Amino acid sequence: MNKEFLKALDAVSTEKGIDKELLIEAIETALLSAYKKEFTHTGELRGIVNRKNGEMGVYALKTVVEKVEDPMVEISCEDAIAINKHYQAGDEIEINVMPKTFGRIAAQTAKQVIVQRIREAERAIACSEFSEKKGEIVLGMVQRIDQSHHNNIMIEIGTQEAILSAREQTPGETFRPGERIFIYVMEVKDDARGLQIVLSRSHPGLIKRLFEKEVPEIADGTVEIKGISREAGSRTKIAVHSTNKDVDPVGACVGPKGMRVANILNEIRGEKIDIIVYSEDPKEYITQALSPAKVLEVNVSEEEKSCQVLVPESQLSLAIGKEGQNVRLAAKLTGWKIDIKSVKD
Repeated sequence: MNKEFLKALDAVSTEKGIDKELLIEAIETALLSAYKKEFTHTGELRGIVNRKNGEMGVYALKTVVEKVEDPMVEISCEDAIAINKHYQAGDEIEINVMPKTFGRIAAQTAKQVIVQRIREAERAIACSEFSEKKGEIVLGMVQRIDQSHHNNIMIEIGTQEAILSAREQTPGETFRPGERIFIYVMEVKDDARGLQIVLSRSHPGLIKRLFEKEVPEIADGTVEIKGISREAGSRTKIAVHSTNKDVDPVGACVGPKGMRVANILNEIRGEKIDIIVYSEDPKEYITQALSPAKVLEVNVSEEEKSCQVLVPESQLSLAIGKEGQNVRLAAKLTGWKIDIKSVKD
């Protein structure tokens, strides 16, 4: 090893953001471990990388004695003085015991440690970066669809590759390799298997973040999202409230000529979205949540947090929705049990 080795360490340290001294210490530890696998030694040993010239060695602590009884831990005065004329009996000195033939193993050990530390550093950086993105949306590129593993989709996000599992995909959505899509980051885990980034296209959080992205009034807090209920790929209900009486929350979300909501609909492939006005009054909130159906009357039971809703007979199927979807989403959005009854028009 030589100064070129130290220059390489400097380059790795700068490029990957890894402390050079930590790299050297890791190499020293690995070097000692590799030596002990090849050679038996009962004394105290240290792996050492010379910080000035890059030379590596395994050094044994030995005591200078007149007569050597245990060569593992002792060195004769004659041999010690040959190294340094100032040594004398009783001194403790470190002697390089690494054979020249061990140089190739030492070089391989250093390389393995550097590669491992680079991977660990990149993993730590990625984990830190993506931990901050938990609960956010990121733009990723579809790499491939793994048909051998339940059609999981491999997504490239920056320098990382993550899996959009089949269970977190939206029913009916299809993608092509090279396509760019927004994905919701559900969770970031760093375990024995490496960095695990859990993505979703079906999570309600995707809708929330898309509205924050498209609607400036939501981003700046003028309009608040009070609740979202979603059946991914089919329909979403979102309740919004304005903190400024001069700003219409629904109009802000729809945008000029409907462009804001259109951008969101394009991203979620035409999934229907009902944007409703939030109200502190349960009756009004439930009425809004059941739109587009017309509601005649809402009778609530505060204790059971349930209500009976009366609608015109002609509105019954609309209020309930296909396979009960409208009332189901309304109940989930408001947190109230909803029983719908019809009266003749």
